[in-house]
Amino acid sequence: MQIESVRSFNRTVTERIGALQDSYLASNRPLGADRVLWEIGDGTDLRTLRTRLGLDSGYLSRLIASLQREGLVETAPGEDKRVRAVTLTEAGRAERASLDRWSDELAQALLAPLSAAQRDRLVEAMATVERLLTAGLVQIAAEDPASADARRCLAAYYEELDARFDGGFEAAKTLPSDDALFLVARLRGEPVGCGAIKTATGDIKRMWVSPAARGLGLGRRMLSELERYSETGTARLETNRSLTEAIGLYRAAGYEEVAPFNDEPYAHHWFGKRL
Repeated sequence: MQIESVRSFNRTVTERIGALQDSYLASNRPLGADRVLWEIGDGTDLRTLRTRLGLDSGYLSRLIASLQREGLVETAPGEDKRVRAVTLTEAGRAERASLDRWSDELAQALLAPLSAAQRDRLVEAMATVERLLTAGLVQIAAEDPASADARRCLAAYYEELDARFDGGFEAAKTLPSDDALFLVARLRGEPVGCGAIKTATGDIKRMWVSPAARGLGLGRRMLSELERYSETGTARLETNRSLTEAIGLYRAAGYEEVAPFNDEPYAHHWFGKRL
């Protein structure tokens, strides 16, 4: 029943927004090409664009070539010589502005036949659907803690702790997690969360979700993913009293307060859970 409902929803949306037409809006090109044009914005590179839209490299190359023939985009070697940069021409910027105007008109056309109450319900439902579909785009995988993305996550995590803890936070004073399995969560290729677990003891460390990805259920998902790697049948973690959201998450996930099991200087609460 759920699969049927999703397929029905997809059919209705693609029909209603005109995605089935050869020409999307008034652009005389299909939706895919218009979306690529819009996403280029102030300039990007083909690798970032491919990751952002989840496109096959061959298909993206064909779309870029068609936009080049129209004189709407230009490509050139990027800072990384292995990746080509792509920018909008003056004509491309004008076309993007037209796409924005046409998209606003389409949105108005979707809302116009509805009553005020129906419009509110539709917009609220759309926000919920967008949030849930975005959550499904997040990918979590093991990562070398020395990688650029891992270090980027940890730097943001430590910066947030320093702002929230009474007296600040110094990474040199916290217990190390060098021997832990490290996971990074990515959304459209960008790192948006991390976590680590010492598999031999089930100790979970360095749980963090970017503010940009909060509200997607990523904290609970990362916690569950880390738990899978415990070799003890249990999971343990400690946290600071300032991290009220984290404490609520752990309790909701079945963790119970236990006696301190380490001497982490920044901890006020210790939790355990039988898996």
